[in-house]
Amino acid sequence: MSASSIPGRRSRLNKTQKLSVAGISAMAVAALSFSLVPANADPKPEAETPVSAAPVVLASAAGTPQAKAVQASIIEQHSTAEKLVKAADLAKAKKAAAAKAKAAEAAKVKARAEAKAKAKAAAKVRAKAVAAERTAPQAASRSEARTPVYANNLDGWINQALDIMRAKGIPGSYDGLHRNIMRESTGNPNAVNGWDVNAQNGTPSCGLLQVIQPTFNAYHVAGTSSNIYDPVANITAAANYAADKYGSIDNVNSAY
Repeated sequence: MSASSIPGRRSRLNKTQKLSVAGISAMAVAALSFSLVPANADPKPEAETPVSAAPVVLASAAGTPQAKAVQASIIEQHSTAEKLVKAADLAKAKKAAAAKAKAAEAAKVKARAEAKAKAKAAAKVRAKAVAAERTAPQAASRSEARTPVYANNLDGWINQALDIMRAKGIPGSYDGLHRNIMRESTGNPNAVNGWDVNAQNGTPSCGLLQVIQPTFNAYHVAGTSSNIYDPVANITAAANYAADKYGSIDNVNSAY
């Protein structure tokens, strides 16, 4: 409730309103003064006749139509001024409320955007983690699938030796290896020649491709067993020696 609506309490006017009312009152006094002067009165008052004070004039003219009209005009203008002030205050309050609401909505929009961005980032991290969990066993399975399994027989030994030879750049073919193995040991990885010149010199030929120990040591292929009777180690060392001496194990058709 505003101060103007409380009974028995005067409304408080700001400086501008007070000046407006004072100005209107002064104009009213002037209007009343002029209206009370007779039309045929002498504009030059006599020196010995004193002029009546303004309050006396106002008091005597308070009930005249002119005074009532001026009073009504003052009240109306005062009411209009109050309405304008209230309207300005209301507009200002509405503008402040609208700005506050707009700021609150902007804050909500920003908060929702930030929450959405955080949720998206978290979902991305979770998706990567899930993908990694799924990929790990699959990668392991693919790795296992790429790792060949060789049979523990002459065919498996030759194929494993060929893979190692290709990785090390040692020439040779399945046919060249198989042909020489069958001639030298008939496929027995534990075969030993105890009668040739090497045996007589104390270094018998051993294994699938009948390699003597010094040759095996000199041409041993890294990554294979150091046991001369190991089928794969024996084949790769003999093929490495044949490549050095004859260009390839495929070029060997007799004792070498």
